[in-house]
This record gives sequence, C-alpha cells and structure tokens, in this order.
Amino acid sequence: MSLLEKLKWRYATKKMDASKSVPPEKVDSILEAVRHTASSSGLQPYELIVITNKDLREKIKAIANNQSQITDCSHLIIFAAWDDYTAQRINDAFDMTENIRNFKNDAGVAYRQMLLKNYPARGPEANFTHAAKQAYIGLGTALIAAAEAEVDSTPMEGFDPKALDEILNLKEKGLRSVVMLPLGYRKEDEDWLVKLKKVRRPNEQFISWIK
Repeated sequence: MSLLEKLKWRYATKKMDASKSVPPEKVDSILEAVRHTASSSGLQPYELIVITNKDLREKIKAIANNQSQITDCSHLIIFAAWDDYTAQRINDAFDMTENIRNFKNDAGVAYRQMLLKNYPARGPEANFTHAAKQAYIGLGTALIAAAEAEVDSTPMEGFDPKALDEILNLKEKGLRSVVMLPLGYRKEDEDWLVKLKKVRRPNEQFISWIK
C-alpha cells in the first residue's frame, strides 16, 4: 500500500487484540519518526513515555474512562510536555545544537537570546500550552508512522491529566501529560468501527485554493 492508502486504512481502533504485540523494530521506527519530526526552534519541548507494564496500565485505565485499548494495546505512549520554558532548557537545547554542528554563529546567538528574553517571561501556563501544541505535532507524526508500519493506534485525550501526572511522577520531572497513544493490532471481530466506511469531508468543503 502507498502511504495514502495506509492512511485510509487506519482508524481510531476501538478494540485491540491483547494477544498480539507490536515488534520492537516497528515501535522503534515510530518513536524515531517522532524524534525527527518538526519542532518549533528545534526545542522538542516534550518527552515520550512508553509503557508496557500491565499493572501500571491498569492504573492508567482507571483514570481514563476504562478504555480497553490502554490495557489491550501492546505499547502505550504518553506525550508529556514541558511545564515551562526555562532558561536552562533553552540553553541546553542551543548548547546541544552547537556541539553537534561544531560551530556557533551570530544568528544563532541572537536567536538564543531572543528566546531567553521572550519565552520565560510569558509564564508557565502560556509556555505549557505552546509545548503541548508541539507534542501534538509529534502525535500526528506517530499516527502516520504507525499507519506506515501497519500498526493500529488510537489518540486519546479522555483521561484525568492530573491523576496521570501523579501516577507517573511527572511533576518531579517538570512535565505534564498531554495525550496518550496506544499501539497494537485491531481485534476485528469485536471492533464495531472496523467495518464502517471512513468518513471525511470532500475536498471542496475542506480545501480552498487561492491563486
């Protein structure tokens, strides 16, 4: 299948087969795609937490409307955004870039100073909102990468973020949970959605051309 065909194949899987596990190489490929996706200023202001522990996933299921994909999936990915843009985090990102590229230029120095001046001054809530939007870019890439690998997935916001943060001790790491993504394989005989046609708005209602 082409990538477009695979995107038509994918859907928000409602019932996953707990007996099937996604091969490590496919999981690694999906995670690596997210690591290389677009990121504002190259800061990558979020982290991925991959959970396979069944007991931990049971705890998460309890604060996520008992959605079965959380425990039936093979791997549960948590997208956790920075709780703030601090000077330390900004400097660490620019230092890494300079070390890897082995050079420093005036434009890079000026851009670093601009972020150091503007980002921390916006305050933690505005910065978390921005970081969370960056995490959603990663989520989109993960969905595409999973489809390309013919792995099923379901983006999930239906959980108590404060409870999840507590379960995973995210506050201590300066992180806040944003969205979850179970990876696995559909259980076709128990998934009511799998046989239904995929519905998307037609091009003329979705795309406008300005020439």
